[in-house]
Amino acid sequence: MTISVAQLIALLPIIITGATAVLVMLSIAIKRQHDVNATITVIGLNAALVSVYFAWQGGPQQVTPLLMIDAHACLYMAIALFATLACATLMHAYIEGYDDNKEEMYLLLTLSVLGALVLISARHLTALFIGLELMSVPVYGLVAYTFRNKRTLEAGIKYMILSAAASAFMLFGMALLYADAGSMLLADIGGDLAKAGMLSPYAYAGIALILAALAFKLSLAPFHLWTPDVYEGAPAPVAAYLATVSKVAVFAVLLRLLIEAPAAHSSVWGMIFAVIAFASMVLGNLLALNQSNIKRLLGYSSIAQLGYLLVVVVAGGQLALEAAAVYLVAYVVTTIGAFGVVTLTSSPYKQQDADALYDYRGLFWRHPYLTAVMTVMMLSLAGIPLTAGFIGKFYVAALGVDAGLWWLVAALVVGSAIGLYYYLRVVITLFMPAPGSRRMVAANNWGFRVGGLMVLLMAGLMFLIGVYPEPLIELAAQAPVAMMAP
Repeated sequence: MTISVAQLIALLPIIITGATAVLVMLSIAIKRQHDVNATITVIGLNAALVSVYFAWQGGPQQVTPLLMIDAHACLYMAIALFATLACATLMHAYIEGYDDNKEEMYLLLTLSVLGALVLISARHLTALFIGLELMSVPVYGLVAYTFRNKRTLEAGIKYMILSAAASAFMLFGMALLYADAGSMLLADIGGDLAKAGMLSPYAYAGIALILAALAFKLSLAPFHLWTPDVYEGAPAPVAAYLATVSKVAVFAVLLRLLIEAPAAHSSVWGMIFAVIAFASMVLGNLLALNQSNIKRLLGYSSIAQLGYLLVVVVAGGQLALEAAAVYLVAYVVTTIGAFGVVTLTSSPYKQQDADALYDYRGLFWRHPYLTAVMTVMMLSLAGIPLTAGFIGKFYVAALGVDAGLWWLVAALVVGSAIGLYYYLRVVITLFMPAPGSRRMVAANNWGFRVGGLMVLLMAGLMFLIGVYPEPLIELAAQAPVAMMAP
């Protein structure tokens, strides 16, 4: 099969990201230089991000039966690349004082985001599985990268075992769907399920297993138990990557699956999604209440945040894609900003991360600007007006009200009220005196380093989206899922 110039342009983000991974690998083989590898990674990711614009302008392109590069894929690829770029800069600040090899961290990062880009573009079960595994397997190494820390090694092993189990569920589900529909194309499966009317037991079981695997990757209840442990053990920038890029990619392919196979969004599955969303909102917020570890708190918070986002899937309708994109951008910017503060506070130390709340007592008196960033990120996660988080939650709540999902909207409101307590608890800690406690401080010139600049950029973006969201809303409205014949 020949690939046209238009299809080649559509593939540019994937090609450039793959080439970046190869260049990083060659650079490591020739000579280990931390700054050189970080620079290659950042340049490559920037080039891939710019190429998304040209892929978008080329219109929907079906590249082999496996991939669909349309506006939907381009928008989520841009979000994933931007978040990865932010995490790469934070990794440079974090790993600078690490005694062992540093360079492989960038190789694993570029390979993982390459899988995320494939996953976002997948319209075939084979591409979906390849993209999911290529994204997940390097993360095992990233989570356990600082392996001399026992908690980090434990988190890596735990995530590897549970993720492998989720992959096995997905493979079995794909096999059942293929046995029922006779095809692995999402459009073919959707057409076959629509014709069948009443779904067969194979189809029900296949869809259930695939959705369970995707729910695991999204940290949705009741598949959420791994999240706080892995977030706590993983290096702070890796936890930021896991909380943003992997969830963006999986949610993008979930939306494509539900649109191309609408039978998977029937009344039965809609009710199941609603129950999962409700459980995620309630459990995520309640379990975060007594957390004294900020990474675990952010882990439970992410469970609740994805529960809010799932309301969009339950509501459906024309505005669902737009609301999902706006919410995810707000969530990504805020989460990276919060983990960025943890990263900058942890980076000068070679022991465990500064993840206990008491590590941040009195941070305001040592680093007022860093404290301001963490404060506004917590307020954004709580959904306070004039922040990006408020815009995202407002969109979700409006969509839920329009669809008449009053019990889910009530759960969203109550969950947000509970969340306000533990987010403000973090904020209050920043301003408390810290006599006799372990003082975790960032570098004096943190604001002039690349990682510090990235954190400040996230704070600026968070306010910009909260005050002037129209450009983001217009961009999200222009990114529908293209439906093309297989």
